[in-house]
Amino acid sequence: MLRLALALTLATVGVAEAKTQKAVLAGGCFWCVESNFEGVKGVRDVISGYTGGSSANPTYDNHEGHYEAVQITFDDAQISYGDVIDKFLHSTDVVDAGGQFCDRGNAYRSAIFTLDAGQAATAKDAVAKASAALGQKVVTPVLAAKKFWPAEAYHQNYYKSTDIVLTRRGPKEKRNAYKFYREACGRDARVKQLWGSAAEFVH
Repeated sequence: MLRLALALTLATVGVAEAKTQKAVLAGGCFWCVESNFEGVKGVRDVISGYTGGSSANPTYDNHEGHYEAVQITFDDAQISYGDVIDKFLHSTDVVDAGGQFCDRGNAYRSAIFTLDAGQAATAKDAVAKASAALGQKVVTPVLAAKKFWPAEAYHQNYYKSTDIVLTRRGPKEKRNAYKFYREACGRDARVKQLWGSAAEFVH
């Protein structure tokens, strides 16, 4: 009986794990994308990090060639990959090829990094629909995923912090540093301007 119970327990765990997927997304400052998705039903974990480049062990001070990105782990019985991508597209400036909001440069460009052919097809379809909805070309590329490197510990859950913002455009005082940064960067204002009532995660 003990062996049977153990086998059933392992089988149940296996079923739960089978429902878990990952999405890797770059949408400007990784703090912002992390804070957006951590409260979404079905999302189990969001990690800020770097991807898309060729160098190993990138850091915040040296991640040339990499995008700031997040790795989202989610239960696809509660939220589909397609829904994750739709929420992502409707929370970024998908017509800006030079960065996102006040953060400029290659590291802050938006991108969808796909882990298999199914994700690639879903992402490309979502991009096409977003482009049709806006009547503009969506410049967010759909790219094959490269190794994802988690960022330093102090970047994880930074949006909950009251420490000094580490960006050059951040505040110089202690308060809700992340909230101050997000507002100063104009992220939500631009998302609302671009997407109107379809905007996601606007504060």
